[in-house]
Amino acid sequence: MLAGDIDVIRPEISLSVYAMLALIGGAFFGKDRLTVPLLWLTAVVLAATAWWIGLRTGEAAAFGGMFLDDGYARFAKVAILLSAAVVLLLSRDYLERQGLLHFEYPILIVFCTVGMMVMVSAGDLIALYMGLELQALSAYVLTAIRRDSVRSTEAGLKFFVLGALSSGLLLYGASLTYGYAGTTAFTGIAQAVADGASIGLLFGLVFVIAGLAFKISAAPFHMWTPDVYEGAPTPVTAYLATASKVAAVVLLARVVHEAFGGVTGDWQQIVAFLAVISMFLGGIAAIGQRDIKRMLAYSSIGHMGFALMGLAAGTAFGVQAMLIYMAIYVVMNLGTFAFVLSMERDGQPVTDIRMLNLYARREPLRALALLVLLFSLAGVPPMIGFFGKLYVLRAAYEGGLLWLVLLGAVATVISAFFYLRIVYYMYFGKEEEPLDRRMAPVHWAVMMLSAAAMLVGVVNLFGIESLAAAAAATLVN
Repeated sequence: MLAGDIDVIRPEISLSVYAMLALIGGAFFGKDRLTVPLLWLTAVVLAATAWWIGLRTGEAAAFGGMFLDDGYARFAKVAILLSAAVVLLLSRDYLERQGLLHFEYPILIVFCTVGMMVMVSAGDLIALYMGLELQALSAYVLTAIRRDSVRSTEAGLKFFVLGALSSGLLLYGASLTYGYAGTTAFTGIAQAVADGASIGLLFGLVFVIAGLAFKISAAPFHMWTPDVYEGAPTPVTAYLATASKVAAVVLLARVVHEAFGGVTGDWQQIVAFLAVISMFLGGIAAIGQRDIKRMLAYSSIGHMGFALMGLAAGTAFGVQAMLIYMAIYVVMNLGTFAFVLSMERDGQPVTDIRMLNLYARREPLRALALLVLLFSLAGVPPMIGFFGKLYVLRAAYEGGLLWLVLLGAVATVISAFFYLRIVYYMYFGKEEEPLDRRMAPVHWAVMMLSAAAMLVGVVNLFGIESLAAAAAATLVN
C-alpha cells in the first residue's frame, strides 16, 4: 500500500528531495558559485517534471484518498510547473542587476511549487491546508526577499498578516465542516450534503470559500494584491500572477465540485457574487493606476472574476471554460511581465506607464508585441484572449446565468480602457525621456512567443480545448 502511495506522489517527492539536496550542496560547496547554475538547472527540472506528469495517465489516490492524481490535477500541475520554469528563466537578468539573485530563490520557488501541486491534488481538507501553507510560507519569503527595501518588506508583512487571517477563515470553515460532516475527506463531505446541507455545513462552505478567495485575490478579499504586486521583486510578482492563481482557482473548483457538489445551488450564488465584484472592482480600480505593476494587480483581480464566472456555471463545461481561461491567462501574463522586467531607465527599473510615451517609434516590434498582449488581455478579437472570455461567458449562459453574462460583457468594456490607454501612450503619447533600449534575449523571446501565441492560437487553441475537456470530465461526472 505504501509503495503505491509513494508512486502516486513521486513527482512531489522528487522535487522536494531535489530542493533539499540543493540546500545541502550550497552548504558544502558554497552558495555564490552555485547560484546561477542552480537557477538554470531548477528551470530544467521543473520543465522536465511537467513533461513527466503530462505523460502520466489514469486516475489514482494515495493515503486513503487524501491525495488525488487525476487528469484535472495533472492539467493544473503542468501549467504551474511550466509557469514556474519560465519565471525562473526570466528572473536571472533582473535579479542579477538588482543584486537579488540569492541562492535560496530557486529553492523557495520549488517548495512553493510543490505546495501548489499538493493543493490541486488535495482530496481532503487536511491535505488542502498542508499544501496551501507550504505554498504560502514560501511566497511570503519570496515577496520580502529584497531585505533592504522598505516597500518589499512592507509587502511581505502585509501578505503574511492578511494570509494568516485568510488561513484562519479557512481553518474555521474546515472545522465547521468536519464538525457537521464527521469527516475531512471530500468524498465523505459529498455524502453528508447529498440530501442537502445543514446550516452548519453551509457556514463551513462560506468560510472555506472566503479563505480560498483570498488566495486568488477575488474581491472583496483582494486587499493584499496591489501592494504585494508593487512591492515584491518583479519576477516574484510574475510568479504570483501566474502559477499561484492557477493553483488557487483549480483548488477552489475541486472543493466546490467534489466536496459540495450536492449543493451546487448554494455555492453557485457565492461564486457568482465574487465573480461580479471582482470583475467590476478590478476594471474600475485599474483605471486610475499609473504604476504598471499595480495596474496588472487590479487586472488580475478582474481576470479572476471571469475565471470564477466559468466556475459559477456549476457544470463540466464551466470547469472546462475555467481551465481554458486560466491557461490563456498564464501565457498572456508571462509575455506581459517579460516586457515589464525590461522596463529600465539609466539601468534602473521603472514601472510608470507614462514612460512608454511614443515607445513604438523607438521599438516598433516590441510595441506591436505588447499591443497584441494587451488586446488579448482586454478580450479584443481575434486575439486568443477573446476566445477565453467567450468560453466563460458561454458557460455562464448555458448554466442559466444570463444576468452574469450581461454584467461580464459590461465589465469587459470597462477593463478595455486601461489596456488601450497604454497602447495610446505607445503610439500617440507625448515624447519624454525614453526607456533604455536594452532587453535580455530571454525576455525578448518569451514576449515574442507569447504574442505570437495570442495570434496563432486562434486556429485550435493549441489543443488546450480537448485537454481541458478531458480534465474537467474527471472532476465533474
